Amino acid sequence: MAENSYKATIQYAGDEFFIGTTPSGHAQAIDTNGERKFAPTPMEMLLVSVAACTAADIVSILEKKRQKVSAYKVEITGERREEHPRAFTKFRIHHIVCGRDVSEQALAQAIKLSDEKYCSVAATVRPTATIETSFEIVEDKTSSKFQSEERK
Repeated sequence: MAENSYKATIQYAGDEFFIGTTPSGHAQAIDTNGERKFAPTPMEMLLVSVAACTAADIVSILEKKRQKVSAYKVEITGERREEHPRAFTKFRIHHIVCGRDVSEQALAQAIKLSDEKYCSVAATVRPTATIETSFEIVEDKTSSKFQSEERK
């Protein structure tokens, strides 16, 4: 197999469940019964994949820019067509960065680089879906905003 070729497998497990095995050998349950919600659906995995890809880029770029990030979260929403195939038509990605003196310019540039150059998943979905991004920076006075949210 060529170096830039990837192979995954999907095995039917019965009752609308599948087991996907990634090229790196990790197994993931997939539930195609959207009402049951015992495992992610393929479309949920795509939504998470878009967010995870850009998140990895943002963290890496901000580290290279020596930004003091103490917590980072991506919230993503996707809109789908009503008719079949029910493809995503729009993604809204909201980046929330918590840290000390995080530069708005550095974050905006990191998002732009991820969106336009580095995020392979975004590049894959972009021909059929628009991607809107936004961000907020939360100044970290002592502890993580996300840790305090989890305690509530």
